[in-house]
Amino acid sequence: MSSLLEKSPLGVFQAHLAKGELAYQVCLDDNKPFFYPRAYAPVTGSENIEWRVSKGLGTVYTTTAVHYKGEPPLNVAMIDLDEGFRMMSRVEDIDSMQVKIGMRVKFRVYPGNDKQAPYPVFTPVENAK
Repeated sequence: MSSLLEKSPLGVFQAHLAKGELAYQVCLDDNKPFFYPRAYAPVTGSENIEWRVSKGLGTVYTTTAVHYKGEPPLNVAMIDLDEGFRMMSRVEDIDSMQVKIGMRVKFRVYPGNDKQAPYPVFTPVENAK
C-alpha cells in the first residue's frame, strides 16, 4: 500500500480489516458515529473525527435477494451496528431467502485476493464463528 493510501480513510479502514477489525469513525463535535470512511464528518463537515473499532454485532435493518439467471440468489442487507452506524453488506452462512429483518448478526472479514481487497460481511449470531 502506498503511504498516501495508508493515511487515507479507506487505507485506515482496510488496515483494520487486515487485522480482523471493523473500524468506523465518530465525529467528536456531535459524538455521532458514521460509516463509510471519510475525511470529514457528514453532518458537521468537521475534521475532528476519530477511529473506533466495532464489537461487530448488529441487526439486519433491511434485506433483499438479488437474482441472476442461473445463479442462487445473492443477499444484500443494511446492517445497524450496535455502536449506532449503518452499513451495507451481506449475510452469509444462511440461505439468502432466510435472512430476516431484525436478525442479529456478527461481523467477519471476507478475505481478499489479488484483485479485491478484504471486505466486511456478516453471519447470523447463532452461526457466528
